[in-house]
Parts: sequence; C-alpha cells; structure tokens
Amino acid sequence: MAEPPAGDRMGVEPPEGMKHVCVYLGGHVGYRKRYVDEAEDLGRLMAADGVGLVYGGARVGLMGVLANAVLSNGGFATGVVPRQLAYQELAHEGLSRLYVVDTMHQRKYRMQSLCHGCLALPGGFGTIEEIFEALTWAQKPLLLHEKPCVFVNVDGYYDHLFRFLDHAAAEGLLLESNRALARQAPTATAALRDIQSAWDAEEEALQQMLREYRQ
Repeated sequence: MAEPPAGDRMGVEPPEGMKHVCVYLGGHVGYRKRYVDEAEDLGRLMAADGVGLVYGGARVGLMGVLANAVLSNGGFATGVVPRQLAYQELAHEGLSRLYVVDTMHQRKYRMQSLCHGCLALPGGFGTIEEIFEALTWAQKPLLLHEKPCVFVNVDGYYDHLFRFLDHAAAEGLLLESNRALARQAPTATAALRDIQSAWDAEEEALQQMLREYRQ
C-alpha cells in the first residue's frame, strides 16, 4: 500500500518511544453527560500514563473534550484534519502536533500509521466507519496490522452493534476469529487498560522469542 503525502505538519515531535492510541469519537457531545465524563477520564489517564493521543483534529464535540483533557493534564495530542474542516475553522489549534491533509482517505491512513492501538468512544457515522476500517485492515486474510481495537461501550451505547456482529458471525459472513477482533469495555479506563495489556503481551512474546533465539 503506497503511503499518501504526509500533509502540512505543525507542532513538535512526541517523546522518543511514546506509544499512541488512535481514538475515534463524536464531533458532537451528545445528550448524556456520561459521554463527556468518559472522554475527560480517558484524556487524563492517557496523559498520566504517557500515552499519546491521535485523533481527528477537531476542537468541537467529544473530540475537543478529549484533546483538551489530554493537553490540560500535560499529555501529547496529535490531530489529523482534512483541509475542508481546517478551512471551516474546526481544527484544534492548540495541539502538540497537527497534520492537515487533502482527503479523508489520507486522514484515516495517517491516523492509523501514527498509532499502536485503536479505541472508539461513542460517535456517529465517522466514528463507526473509521474503527471498522481499522478492524477490516486487521482481519484475515489482510492482516495489515495487529493493533488492538476496543469499543468503549458506555451504558450499552454499542450493544446493538455487537448484536449485529454476532449475527453476521452466526450467518457465516464474518469469521469468528475476525469477530473477536472487535473488543469492548464498559469504560474508557478499562478500554485503555485492555490496550495496554495487549502491548504488554506483545512485548513479552517478543522477549520470549529473543530468549529462545539466544539459547
């Protein structure tokens, strides 16, 4: 897969060795305060744990809530925004690093190339489409990445979606192994811990391979 142009980049580079989570979430805040609370909790925890944020670069909605929570707690936030939204002054200008790209396809590719895991908070069309593209790239037989993908199923927000995935698997249109790629957690904290556990398991597997190689 040919990598698209990097786009215009502003800001600073993250600390060496920092891992990043790409978070997909709504451009609106929704009607439940719980959604805002979860976005704020996630931002605080990512900053405290030294995990960088990659997201769609907007200053509005849950996207802005999350980015502001990361930044106000001393964390590192990277945004990737298409020029159309930048022209509409929807881009967050206070981010640690901001990419401005030409198309939505470039935006999604850039976000994926910068992250080590994916997380979906409540959102609409864009949130669902982007996390499902990440899952599509991870499924067999593509296997373009092995990054953990976790939905934050706040108050059952994604229950209907997971019932659909179970139905698709039961109908033989979604491999059970690929169905298992779509993970869920009840809170943002639990979702981030799930991703971090996957990172730890990956590191342990790598260390085990090195030990066996040296024997």
